[in-house]
Amino acid sequence: MGIMIGNLIIDLWVVILVIICIIAFIVLVINRGIAAHRLQVGAGREELIGKTAEAITALEPKGTVFIEGERWSAISEAGRVEPGEEVLITKVEGLKLYIDKKQ
Repeated sequence: MGIMIGNLIIDLWVVILVIICIIAFIVLVINRGIAAHRLQVGAGREELIGKTAEAITALEPKGTVFIEGERWSAISEAGRVEPGEEVLITKVEGLKLYIDKKQ
């Protein structure tokens, strides 16, 4: 038994198999989309607290640090920090990082 389209006869089982594959694909895409939507974003500013950065400029107390491929304005709460020195992020306020010397 088949479906006739013009002069072409397509077996009914082929049509059913194609429909099942399309439905399975749509269900998979929707399922993955829902799972991705539920994931929490781990790139917020709050995620920076406790991480290590590198001073690009001298911080006395203001300067610039480099973390995760980005330059940030920073304020040292531990006095002067030399360029190249590793620092610890203690607080994020707007687009400014507050840092302390790494022990």
